[in-house]
Amino acid sequence: MKHGGFTLVETMVVIVLLAICVTVSTPVFTAWRVRDQVDARANAMLGTLAYARNEAIRRKARITVCRVDAARNCLAAAKACPSGTADWSCGWAVMIERAGAYIPLRVQPALDSIAVASGLTAITFSPPAGQTIGSLRNFEIGPRTASAAQRGASWRRCIRIAAGGRARVSDGACTGAS
Repeated sequence: MKHGGFTLVETMVVIVLLAICVTVSTPVFTAWRVRDQVDARANAMLGTLAYARNEAIRRKARITVCRVDAARNCLAAAKACPSGTADWSCGWAVMIERAGAYIPLRVQPALDSIAVASGLTAITFSPPAGQTIGSLRNFEIGPRTASAAQRGASWRRCIRIAAGGRARVSDGACTGAS
């Protein structure tokens, strides 16, 4: 009488094959997760900038986007985030000034694994057209701790803000004034 089932050798072969598949696919999933986080952070910043510009037009008031601490206060230029970085990864907020105080309209929480670099500490959109004062500004978004393969421009996103207040995102690092 023959019983159906798998032998120990067959089971071990399947387990070894599964282990090999998992080992080979793990770096691919890690890379996908990092790229997805970079894209999500770039889209969050782009959405924040569009919201701030629209609010400046709608409310006929100056709207500021600034990097913030845990208490939702704008951080000064030299002040680092709680994680020790001086970039925008500690989060940012859209603020309106009322009676000398800044009131947050929208807050984006921190994400320490993604670096959001910019020479700006804040950007202000002014009515009536939601313009920014000054020249072209940008934010570069990429993985904070990247392997050698993840340090290239294909892992980065650049958000450029024109003097008219419109922002756009492009693949790659922020270089030149394109």
